[in-house]
Amino acid sequence: MAQSSPTVANWALGLRIKQQRESVGLNGAGAAKRVGITGAYLSEVEKGKKNLSQGRLDELITIYEFDGDEAAELRTLRDQAGHRGWWSEYSAIFNDELLRFFGFEHGAESAHTYDSGLINGLLQTEEYARAVIESGSPNIRLAEVDPRVRARLIRQKRLRDENPLRITAVMSEAVLRQQIGGPRTLKGQLQHLSDLIDELPQVLEIRVVPFEATGHHAMGGSAFHIMAFPSRTLPTLIWQETVTSTSLITDPLTVREYALAHTEAAKAALSREDSLDLIRERFKAL
Repeated sequence: MAQSSPTVANWALGLRIKQQRESVGLNGAGAAKRVGITGAYLSEVEKGKKNLSQGRLDELITIYEFDGDEAAELRTLRDQAGHRGWWSEYSAIFNDELLRFFGFEHGAESAHTYDSGLINGLLQTEEYARAVIESGSPNIRLAEVDPRVRARLIRQKRLRDENPLRITAVMSEAVLRQQIGGPRTLKGQLQHLSDLIDELPQVLEIRVVPFEATGHHAMGGSAFHIMAFPSRTLPTLIWQETVTSTSLITDPLTVREYALAHTEAAKAALSREDSLDLIRERFKAL
């Protein structure tokens, strides 16, 4: 069981509300009017982006004909959604979409990641993370660097929780060679990867796609993060990062394409043991 996350709870609540609305044959505008909110607000609720008051949730429970057990589950989800996650303290420096990603990641059971240029943020050392953040955007103010680094390190605590986030990280050999922060910083980062593999064998799998690989579906693409959740009623989510944008993706067909791309990249990668050998070889070469 993953950590409790208000973001995931609100998302689950919204999905349940939308599914039940559709099952009783109500459209969004009509349902919203009956509880005194706009159709746009109800749409945001169904997407997990807005909260419902207890009174309006009770009205929807009646209108949508939820039974007693279902109503109790919805009220529990609403209560969980009202809590504040650690990421709420960083709302001044991160946009809403990135804050939602932090919330989803915190409540996820597993993550399958692909990176072609940088070590994944969940696996970065503090020094490497600082170098990435300082060089990452001209729009980041100097005063934001420390809190951004702290947020990245907080995210990494999920790897050592009582119920840790299980990670399958596929990365290009290029990330082992790109000297982010200089040779010393990269050397420390490679040592950290090696230590994590030894320390967390049941939690972390790192697979490196060597330069000798002839190609795979994810090659040349952007970094992405596939998140699955403990409740099988919740769909898989994709977090995608490009040079100019980030986005959460829920469309099932798109999610399937990303999952296939990750599978194909893993097929092109070295084994776990050979990936570790390559990481240690690169460490010794620095």
